[in-house]
Amino acid sequence: MSDETDTSPLLIKGTASARHRDLALRIAIPFLVIGLMILVWYAYVKLSGVPPYILPGPAAVANAFVTDWGTLAPALWVTTKITFMSLMLALVGGVGFAIFLVQSRWVELAFYPLAVILQVTPIVAISPLILIYAPSTQVALLICAFLVAFFPILSNMVQGLKSVDHNLINLFELYGASRWQTLLFLKLPAAQPYFMTGLRIGGGLALIAAVVAEFAAGSAGAGSGLAFRLLEAQYRMNIPRLFAALLMLSMLGVAIFGLTTLIAWLSLHRWHESSIKREN
Repeated sequence: MSDETDTSPLLIKGTASARHRDLALRIAIPFLVIGLMILVWYAYVKLSGVPPYILPGPAAVANAFVTDWGTLAPALWVTTKITFMSLMLALVGGVGFAIFLVQSRWVELAFYPLAVILQVTPIVAISPLILIYAPSTQVALLICAFLVAFFPILSNMVQGLKSVDHNLINLFELYGASRWQTLLFLKLPAAQPYFMTGLRIGGGLALIAAVVAEFAAGSAGAGSGLAFRLLEAQYRMNIPRLFAALLMLSMLGVAIFGLTTLIAWLSLHRWHESSIKREN
C-alpha cells in the first residue's frame, strides 16, 4: 500500500510532463517547418539571382510588410469585418433554417433544394446581379460571403438534428415533452458537434468568399479590402507588397481556423469523443 502511495505522485508528474512535452512539440514543429521553408526560399533567391519583381526574398517581403502597413492594415480590417459579419449571419441563418427544415419532411423536400441551388451556383456568376441590386458595394460583398458560408453550416446542422438517437426521442415523447422541449434539450445539444464542424468550414469559406467577391466586384478606394490591394500591387508590379498582402490573408485564415477550433474544443472537450483526450 505504501509503495502505491509513494509512486502515484510520480505517475501524475510523469503524465503532466508528457502532456507539456507533447504541447511543446505541437507548437515547435510547425514553426520549425515554416522556418526551414523560409530558409530554402532565401537560399533560392540568393543563389539563383532571380529579380525581385519575379520573386522577392523574405527580407523584401518583411520590409514591405512594415513600410506598407499603413496601406494594408485598413484593407485587412475591411476584409476581416466582412468575413466575420458574413459568418455571423451565416450562423444565424443556417441554424434557423435548419431548425425550420427538420420540423417536417415535406418542408425539407420543398425548401432544401433552394439552398442547394444557391450553393452549386458559382458566386462569381451571380455577383454581378448582387452588385446591381445591393444598395452598396460593401453590402454586396457581405451577401456574397454569406451565401458561400451559409450552406456548410446549414447542411451540417440539418444532419446533426436528424442524427439524434431515436430511442432518446421516444423517451422524451414518453415523458410528455413538447416539440420545443425536445428541440432545446435533446436535438440542439446532440447536433453541437455537427454545428462545430460547419463553423470551422464556414469560417474558412467566408474569408475565401469575401476575397473572391471583392475580385468580382472590382471595388477600389479607401474602403477596399485586401483583394484590391493584391490587384493594385500586381498592376504596379509591386511584388513585395503583393506577397505581404498574401501573408496577411494567410495569417487571417489561420487565426479564423484557430478561433473556430478553440470554440469547438471548449464546447466539446468535456463530453464528446472527438475532443476527449485518450490515455492510450
